[in-house]
Amino acid sequence: MAGRIREGDDLVENAEINVTPFIDVMLVLLIIFMVAAPLSTVDVAVDLPGSTAKPAERPEEPLYLTVAPDLSLHLGEAEVARTTLADEITRLTGGVREQRIFLRADKSVDYGAFMEVMNLLRAAGYLKIALVGLEQLPVAEQDTGEQDRAEVPGD
Repeated sequence: MAGRIREGDDLVENAEINVTPFIDVMLVLLIIFMVAAPLSTVDVAVDLPGSTAKPAERPEEPLYLTVAPDLSLHLGEAEVARTTLADEITRLTGGVREQRIFLRADKSVDYGAFMEVMNLLRAAGYLKIALVGLEQLPVAEQDTGEQDRAEVPGD
């Protein structure tokens, strides 16, 4: 409320509303919604289940199956033919079909060849297959120069 103070004058109320703070608040809210709206969009709506599982412990001697760029298979360090893959894995695992097999492949291996190897493992009875990849830093940190990469088995 505004008024005048003069000698002998009564205070007269001013009924005008000061809209400047109102406009400032509206502009701030507009900017907040303009920034937040693109962040809240989802390309594919998926309702993901929650998990309370503990991370799997890494075995003392993991069994690695590698698909080389020439599509040859290597069990550990030794090359293995596709026809004898099931027998070799059974020999190395002692017939324990619950043992996790760590599967890794070169970037140049196409998806079809990779799935063929997974199907060979599945046909041999090994259903616990972990895919191995390289852990990379976020893009912003890669631009700064150094890049830490570590081999990380995944489930």
